[in-house]
Amino acid sequence: MRVLGLDTGTRRIGVALSDSTGRLASPVETVAGADVQAACERIAQLVVQNAAVAIVVGLPVDMTGREGPAVRRTRNFTRALTQATQVPVLEWDERLSSAQAERSLLANDVRRDRRKEVLDQAAAVLILQAWLDSPARRAFESRLQKTITDERS
Repeated sequence: MRVLGLDTGTRRIGVALSDSTGRLASPVETVAGADVQAACERIAQLVVQNAAVAIVVGLPVDMTGREGPAVRRTRNFTRALTQATQVPVLEWDERLSSAQAERSLLANDVRRDRRKEVLDQAAAVLILQAWLDSPARRAFESRLQKTITDERS
């Protein structure tokens, strides 16, 4: 079961992908985010190329859990992505994922110019890995298996 993970921003979207067992997230690429339609088309291509069964999108709620303009933008993008991909698009609380990714890259002595290139991907990996490690993933797998079983009956 492969799943894509996204860290969305107004300019860039970091993309991560789980391994075929659905246990480990790895960086894939950074997609330009300014053109929503083009971004959705590229992500739809990645879904097909990797046989992904779902997409986990980081939801940028603030530290108090409030939803601001960034959450509204992300939800608008999520709706467009759902139409473009026809796979479930799941929201996941991404609080501090970008800051954690930045700290990790700094700790690993990644050069400043390289950090800018991979920061969004690293945040996408953190978002996806948190979801993969959560009970939400197991619940999703159960629902997916039930759907597959029902369709075969």
